[in-house]
This record gives sequence, structure tokens and C-alpha cells, in this order.
Amino acid sequence: MDPLFDPRHVRRAFSRAAAGYDAAAALQAEVRTRLLESLDYLDDRAPLVVLDVGSGTGHAAAAMKKRWPKAQVLALDLASPMLRQAKKQAGWWKPFHRVCADARALPLAEGSVDVVFSNLCLQWVEDLPAVFAGFRRVLRPGGLLLCSSFGPETLGELRAAFAQADAAPHVSPFASIAQFGDALVAAGFRDPVLDRDQFTLTYPDLPALMRELRAIGATNALATRRRSLTGRARFAAAAEAYEPLRDASGRLPSSWEVIYAQAWAPAPGAPIREDGHEIAAVPLSQIPIRRRSP
Repeated sequence: MDPLFDPRHVRRAFSRAAAGYDAAAALQAEVRTRLLESLDYLDDRAPLVVLDVGSGTGHAAAAMKKRWPKAQVLALDLASPMLRQAKKQAGWWKPFHRVCADARALPLAEGSVDVVFSNLCLQWVEDLPAVFAGFRRVLRPGGLLLCSSFGPETLGELRAAFAQADAAPHVSPFASIAQFGDALVAAGFRDPVLDRDQFTLTYPDLPALMRELRAIGATNALATRRRSLTGRARFAAAAEAYEPLRDASGRLPSSWEVIYAQAWAPAPGAPIREDGHEIAAVPLSQIPIRRRSP
């Protein structure tokens, strides 16, 4: 099967975005804050080793080092320029280690991590069960996984506008909350809890939205994407298709669906399935949906 995403493109896009990422990533910062609040589920337990997968510029790693000064905190990212930016967060008072590696092949020993944290990284990974299996491998029994990802409603307006102008895809497809839950179950995680937020950001025009997407590295990473530049005629057609969506203040809306997941690594030797049945289930009817605008 041909790959869905081009990992080299993902690495290049985030490498180019590293220097100006924080200035443009307001939504990412808000989601990070909400995900960090979920660390309270550890109660008074202090982890020894914490892994931040897709750490970007290192703000979450720095926050966890501040929360647990005695813990070994590892910031792991595919793009080395992001890790160079992360060094600015790792002062002598809150040092953490930086590792350039792929989330799909974690260079850590089995059962060596107490917490795996991953904020808005997994939307660039097509095989979620395999990645979650890797997370389970490195987590100690009873370890905590906290992660977030963009859902399929993200950039729906942009997707629809370009679909009227061009047959080639311009927006990456993202896994649904049901697929997220299924992947956690398939990897053997216990007691998964999922939640989602719907954010709406607004922009003066389509070029402003596209500039922000480039600034945060969120460009089209599909392996089947058009390799040439989007022509002026196609871009103008997409902009025209977007125009009717302007809100009462005259700005263009952009939807961002964020999925959050929390789960626990099972006891040693726990099977992924028991008696042919899944060891955990995610009843979608019980997943709350919060709709907020930052």
C-alpha cells in the first residue's frame, strides 16, 4: 500500500517553520495548556521519565520539567531545527534532553517511560495502531499516555473551497475520534478516555490563512499532493468559493477539530485481546463534545 503522508515533506515543513512557529501557534499553545491539565490524573505520583513526542519548540517539555524537577524529561521531534528552538526553553533551571527521532520508531527501551505526552503531532502519522503500539512498548505498566490530534472536521471550509477549484487534494485527511479510540484499543491500552473541542479561528482573507498554515508547518503533506505550485487561477477560484462564508464581522472562518485521548498502559504481559474481545471500548455516545472559540 502506498503511504498516505510524505514524512520528508513533514520534516521539511516543520524545519522551515521552527524559527517563527511560536509567534503563529496560538491554537497549538491553547491545546497544549488543556492537555497539560490532564496530568492531574496522575494525582501525587511523580514520574521518573517523561517523553514529549513531537515536542516542537519545547514548551510542554519545559512545563513538565518544572512540574517534576527530579524527572528525566525527553523532548523528541522529527525536525532538528525545532529542537534547536526548544533549547531556549531548557535553561539551567529546567534542563531537559532533546532527541531527534521519528514518533513511528522511538529509540527508547521497552518499559522505560512513565508518561508519554504528545500534543498535535499524530495527525501527521497514518498508522495510528502502530504508533500507539510503540507508545505502549516504551511505557511502563500503568504508565499514562496523553495525546491530542486534529480531527477530520479541521479546515473543512478550506478543503471544500479548494475542491471546487482543483481535483487534487489540498488538505490532509485526519483520523476521526472513533479511529483514535479503535487504535488505542488495538494497541492494548486500558481505560481510554476521549474528548474533543471545536475551535473557530477567523482570517481577513484566504492568503492570511495560508500564510499561517505555512508558519506552523501545517502544509499539505499528502504523498499524492500536486508537486507544482497552485496556479493563480486555481487559488483565485478557491478564494471565490470561500467568500460566501464570511461572518457578520466580515472575516473568513476556519474550523479546527481537536481530539484528546488519555489511556493507561496495561499490566505486564497483558494481551491485546481477551477471549476474542477487545479489552477496552470507546462508546462514542458517551464522548462529550465541547465547542469553544479561543
